[in-house]
Amino acid sequence: MYSEQTDKEQRIIRLFHQGDASAMDLLYAEYAGYLTGVGFRYISDDDDLKDVLQESFIKIFTRISSFSYRGKGSLKAWMTRIVINESLQFLRHQQSSQIVRMDSYDLPDLPEEEPELTGVSAEVLSEMIRRLPPGCREVFNLYAIEGKSHIEISQLLNIKPDTSASQFHRARVILTRMIKKYQLNKARE
Repeated sequence: MYSEQTDKEQRIIRLFHQGDASAMDLLYAEYAGYLTGVGFRYISDDDDLKDVLQESFIKIFTRISSFSYRGKGSLKAWMTRIVINESLQFLRHQQSSQIVRMDSYDLPDLPEEEPELTGVSAEVLSEMIRRLPPGCREVFNLYAIEGKSHIEISQLLNIKPDTSASQFHRARVILTRMIKKYQLNKARE
């Protein structure tokens, strides 16, 4: 498996460097689904997501000549960063990326335990994340999925680290409620 993925990445890069027109098709076929999933976590509107992905692929195709292969997964990681950055830039430009104020959601504090995910598919969970308020969704994705620290998130979103931490907490509270409600509805079916 390792060599197969490495070979695919290196082959795609080599084709781009050779100016082979099939390189775009090959890259798109290999990574479009994954990159759509990345953008899906940040952008809640399908038409906006298509726009963000289009801009992302344009940047990928026009900048791949400057990409330097650094081992297995480096191409995928590079493209993921482009999609995340395009998503965040889109949200900033749309001004829909307002950080949720602490008093704008009447949510009691919940215990810091992880919700039980029994019966919740990855698709359902992904859709729940997509329904989070924009500020919570951005912070949740950057912290829980991308592994950024609250300090890094604060720099990316131009907010305080404490605001990032509180947004993450809010996202967890909202997600926990969504998961419990979903599981309750499934149990009633």
